[in-house]
Amino acid sequence: MRRAFFPGYLLGLRLALRVRFVTLSLGFLAFVVVSAYLAAQFSGRQPATVALDVGLSVIRLALPFVVVFITQELLSKEFDRRYFLSSLSFPQARHIFLWQRFISISFLSFSLLLVASLVLAFAVWFVAQGYEQATPVALSVPYVVTILFTALDVLVLTALATLLAVTASTSSFVLIGTLGFMLVARSFAAIVELLTRNQYVVSDAETYRQGMGLLSYLLPDLGALDVRMITLYGRMELLPANWPWSVISCLAYAAAMLALAMLALNRKRFT
Repeated sequence: MRRAFFPGYLLGLRLALRVRFVTLSLGFLAFVVVSAYLAAQFSGRQPATVALDVGLSVIRLALPFVVVFITQELLSKEFDRRYFLSSLSFPQARHIFLWQRFISISFLSFSLLLVASLVLAFAVWFVAQGYEQATPVALSVPYVVTILFTALDVLVLTALATLLAVTASTSSFVLIGTLGFMLVARSFAAIVELLTRNQYVVSDAETYRQGMGLLSYLLPDLGALDVRMITLYGRMELLPANWPWSVISCLAYAAAMLALAMLALNRKRFT
């Protein structure tokens, strides 16, 4: 199994490199740095904090687009272009093929996240040299924790994109479904909290709140994985008290999505 697994894993990496992944990554990194630097120039009092805040926001917003692009190239177009006639003809189970591609996508996504976090940290450090803040940012352990939580967010989105790539009839649905899921999963908890504190926002706020609360049983709370406050202000006590539950629930959701993707691929009939 090892002899069959690792060549397939490396094949996924080679396929990604052939579809302008490097060019896309360089553009993504440039977007992160330019956005953070320009945002710092418009802040007169805490430029490093603003630069870090904007940089993290850009990473969380733009990286899912890269994940979707890689998933479309390595999985969706595998079926659209009928490459499966070659890739699935090897003497290995279908779930091994899916694992190979999922690990390739995850490796590329996490590697890009790591590079982006290092580039952003350097940009924030450079900005901080010109102005000494009263509350400096923390680019040590709190920053590492923030990036790890972001990686978990990316893992959940990668698992969902993998499921959609296997089950969807067109590759464009992977983009629509993954980004739509991301927006809802990151925002529904904040909307519920808003309706709880300010019931005058909409009429019959309690009904809206209960309806939105049902999403907590269907979706993971990706908004809880945004823990940037601990690195923006250098205070680990700002980490949410229920963070272990958030981590466990997101890992369980990702595992469930992968299990469904394997089941769907095993039952998929190719014509």
